[in-house]
Amino acid sequence: MNKGIVATSATTLSNSFVGNTVQVCVVTNDFKKTINGFVELGIGPWATYTFGPGTVTHQTYMGRPETYSMWLALATSGNMMWEVIQPLDGPSIYKEFLAAHGEGVHHVAFGCEGLPFGRRIEEFEKRGCRQTQTGLWAGCVPYANFETEGLITTTAEVFDFPRDFKLPQPEEWIPGPPTD
Repeated sequence: MNKGIVATSATTLSNSFVGNTVQVCVVTNDFKKTINGFVELGIGPWATYTFGPGTVTHQTYMGRPETYSMWLALATSGNMMWEVIQPLDGPSIYKEFLAAHGEGVHHVAFGCEGLPFGRRIEEFEKRGCRQTQTGLWAGCVPYANFETEGLITTTAEVFDFPRDFKLPQPEEWIPGPPTD
């Protein structure tokens, strides 16, 4: 099955491209309840956003143009970004996940350090992983989710924050804004 793939170091295979895991996403039916649970564990503050046609362009779902919306929150703990998503309108991989599995970890995002965004997509597709949902957030942050459940039992995502990108002002901070 893994013919020709060899370990080139203790942490790298000859076909490596994904790099560091940079984000874990939880999908929920109750956005604020889940975020408050993370806060109880000491993870936060959470910047909340509404993703939809007004903030995300070039939206696709299962390879075709489609509009969808969701509440999304981001927080960092150590060197890991956490994401919480509650789907709202339109078809989405998040609604499908909730219907099939209930709430829980939906995807991991990989850094693919040093690879341009287009090459990241090519590398997943070369391995038979089709794009399931994509978009361009805030006019400059492309993201793509891939059908990788058959390989790793979860969805993989890549995104590309531009070099000097700063998160937009959130709609809300939970439990409150950072003090620094």
